[in-house]
Amino acid sequence: MADEKKLFKVTIDNITIEVEPGTTILNAARSIGGDVAPPAMCYYSTLKGSGGKCRTCLVEVAAGSTADPRPMPKLVASCRTTVMDGMIVKNVTSEKALDARKGVVEFLLINHPLDCPICDQAGECYLQDLSYDHGTEGTRYEFKRRTFEKHDIGPYIQLHMTRCILCYRCVYVADQLTGRREHGILDRGDQSEIATYIHKALENDFIGNVIDVCPVGALTDKTFRFKNRVWFLKPQDAHRDCPKCSGRVTLWNRGDEVYRVTARKDKWGEVKEFICNECRFEKKKTADWIIEGPTRISRHSVISQGHYVDTVEPKETLPEVMGGRKPKLLMDINDISEVNQPGIDLSEIQGPAHSMDFENKNGRP
Repeated sequence: MADEKKLFKVTIDNITIEVEPGTTILNAARSIGGDVAPPAMCYYSTLKGSGGKCRTCLVEVAAGSTADPRPMPKLVASCRTTVMDGMIVKNVTSEKALDARKGVVEFLLINHPLDCPICDQAGECYLQDLSYDHGTEGTRYEFKRRTFEKHDIGPYIQLHMTRCILCYRCVYVADQLTGRREHGILDRGDQSEIATYIHKALENDFIGNVIDVCPVGALTDKTFRFKNRVWFLKPQDAHRDCPKCSGRVTLWNRGDEVYRVTARKDKWGEVKEFICNECRFEKKKTADWIIEGPTRISRHSVISQGHYVDTVEPKETLPEVMGGRKPKLLMDINDISEVNQPGIDLSEIQGPAHSMDFENKNGRP
């Protein structure tokens, strides 16, 4: 048919799919899913201009297209490179790509304080996941780490510039969501930093979304600071009638206390619908929300520890497994251990119990 759009065939890690022209290699790989999709620290599908900065999504193009099957001479950023018909891409099957990704991770961690034990982002930090998958056990960097002066950017958001990887996500979301320039990147090179220049507080009603788009612990929620760990909390989908935003959020609570509120995210960690500051920072009781149910968390995430959804508790008991027979006692612990005799009451022994307080099998003390 004349109106039918031609699709491009692209092969990624030996898996062939058809995608529309103009699709990036990254989005084509995401349509396959799993390990085929390269990691992305700066790309954000809903933010214009994002991508091409962190270089973690580098892939090898083994064949450019059917018309020109020559390989590309260098690794390319999959978030910025569009597919061609007949293109062959290697991600996890490429030693070059994996080795380059390992080097990128080393560069990202050069000035990082490595303070995961006290960072509120721990457990859901994409840099943490990236370093586990592609990082090394040590560093070759022997110089003084880069540090910055602390800047107060408002009552709700905590800035840790030493953790920043300069992905520009927060700058883009502030510009495109709030409609005006809230902050930016100052200086150049390794002295570049996020700031408002005149130390102005970020007070826009939707500025809290910079916390959700930050892939590391550079921007965190002050109202949640050092209060709990995400793997100890119970994430639940909830909503409320809000005149400013959709009101659909994820609550992180224990009992009736809501420790923090975040926007809902998809499986790639991208926000589905941005929420306002009132929903995020001021509604901290379960009574303020209509609970929909547990949030689905990847089973590979530490957050899912102890929060299982749709699991069935086994009903089998030991007699049922043994066909109705009772288990046979093969050993009495009192016959083996001299300190577990039923005639000895440990509470009546003054101080810690030791061998002199018991008689052995031969009746000797």
